[in-house]
Amino acid sequence: MSLWPISELIRHARKHQYALGYFESWNLESLQGVLDAAEATASPIIIGFNGDFLSDPNRKVRERIRCYAELGKAGAADASVPCGLIFNECPNDDWVRSAVLAGFNLVMPADPAATYDDYRNRVAAITEFAHRNGVAVEAEVGHLPFGISGRKNGNSLTDPELAASFVADTEVDLLAVSVGNVHVLTTGEEDLNLQRLSEIGHRVQKPLVLHGGTGIKASSLREAIALGVTKVNYGTYLKQRYLEALRLSITSDIENPHELVGMGGEHDVMVASRLAVRDAVLERIELLGCCGKGK
Repeated sequence: MSLWPISELIRHARKHQYALGYFESWNLESLQGVLDAAEATASPIIIGFNGDFLSDPNRKVRERIRCYAELGKAGAADASVPCGLIFNECPNDDWVRSAVLAGFNLVMPADPAATYDDYRNRVAAITEFAHRNGVAVEAEVGHLPFGISGRKNGNSLTDPELAASFVADTEVDLLAVSVGNVHVLTTGEEDLNLQRLSEIGHRVQKPLVLHGGTGIKASSLREAIALGVTKVNYGTYLKQRYLEALRLSITSDIENPHELVGMGGEHDVMVASRLAVRDAVLERIELLGCCGKGK
């Protein structure tokens, strides 16, 4: 299949009352692991890459955004399930526009350091540009806390009235909200503020998105989907599993480097990391209610 329009993916998810999973990738092995799991469960899926990381000026080497776009598009074309492709959470507007032109069909400008007015105006301009090019836009109102080893800070719950005003002013297609979800929560899980989520849903007539899926309790997530959440993002636990698999693989005493990288056998670190991501996705994807919906 080729990329499916985000509007069609969202419409199908809302009609059949499930959420699309965005399981973030960072290289070929992780992308293939995500697609393997989606195909195994016949699940529509959002694939993509982190725009904040890729555009960071402090990276040791410059990234080529078109390479990531082509990788994602090729994966979607080869997949047997419907796929969307997102350039996720990017504070650099030029990179977001480049992602639109490179072939991502969903982009997310995100800049927690910006003032509300500045962010709103920038998102409105990007949305107009993206829509002219047939690309959907996700944005956020409110800020998620950042959790490492249980330490959480920077929380700002989404205000329902402000969210409604933001959507009206920007005409975005999806809205990410802060309702107790946490970015990069490496241990433990949290309940969501379902009352706040319900209030937002009543005022915002757009699909809602939860970032920080790794740290959301299963019971809260199911209720959130019933309240209108249509997309859930996962990243942290995928990289945790990926790194565990790599560490175990490279402790092998195999002398032939080709057996460890590229031959595709039982000792290949690329295979181990792909399977680790696949299995990690399989652990969570059923919670979204999307399994079997991609047939």
